[in-house]
Amino acid sequence: MINPVIRPRRLRSTPALRRLASETRLHPAELVLPLFVREGNESTAISSMPGVVQHSIDGARRAVAEAAAAGIGGVMLFGVPAVRDATGTGATDPDGILNAATRAVVAEVGDALVVQTDLCLDEFTDHGHCGVLAADGHVDNDATLLRYNEMAIAQAEAGSALLGLSGMMDGQVASVRATLDAAGYADTAVLAYSAKYASAYYGPFREAVQSTLVGDRRTYQLDPANRREGVREARIDIDEGADVVMVKPAGSYLDVLAEVAAMSSVPVWAYQVSGEYAMIEAAAAQGWIDRRRAIEESVLSIRRAGADAILTYWAVELAAWLTETDAR
Repeated sequence: MINPVIRPRRLRSTPALRRLASETRLHPAELVLPLFVREGNESTAISSMPGVVQHSIDGARRAVAEAAAAGIGGVMLFGVPAVRDATGTGATDPDGILNAATRAVVAEVGDALVVQTDLCLDEFTDHGHCGVLAADGHVDNDATLLRYNEMAIAQAEAGSALLGLSGMMDGQVASVRATLDAAGYADTAVLAYSAKYASAYYGPFREAVQSTLVGDRRTYQLDPANRREGVREARIDIDEGADVVMVKPAGSYLDVLAEVAAMSSVPVWAYQVSGEYAMIEAAAAQGWIDRRRAIEESVLSIRRAGADAILTYWAVELAAWLTETDAR
């Protein structure tokens, strides 16, 4: 008769034991909700992201009030302007959609949430790239940094507590940090999208911001084949003064996330991107997977890999589930 001496299943035998032995837990405060804000008075559904919309400013106010009530950690704002041009002038217009939305959201929730803003030009340029184009059509790194510096001041003035540098330009953290400090915004935090990969999973996001991009961003976003390069980028950003570093996307880059988390001296976040959201929603709509379990498992795996906080479009819904579970 086989009689195992070591029986790990003991700790899985009841719900109470499984809860007590759980190694990784989620909390609403570790979740950040990405929000798209458009010009005009109407909110608009995003077809490739069921349940997600482009909010009007009034709609964004209602959304952040709901997010604050759910107890999540913050919101990340993305602007969807009506007019775009070569250098993305709407990004630095104090009355441009992103800066106007930031002021409205900060006035609505105050310190109940960390109000964050995407600092990148792709939503505002008519060519859809994350920077300024040189005469030959390539993205001019150093000219782009000057625009990022201007955006940083505009967003800090609008009340953003944390600037999400997502453009993947060399030197962007050092440049923005120095600009903020010189302008008296030493307390404005910088989130570096350090390991941002040139991913196919961004497809629905392009619809969400009505991207005009032709071509790709492979000259500045990372090659999906490269793990060490992602870790190197995070180290550089930490050395340049980033307060937080990011891995994006999350689900397909858990190895990179784990390595960055192991070496980082600052918080490490991860972005569960639009394609990850869309795939689960699509499979659940077909009845192929259990929607709630798939959402919970996908976010928990990101946390388990080392993320201190997670940007996810399910932030508010997931926070309600977590609160419900804790109340039992």
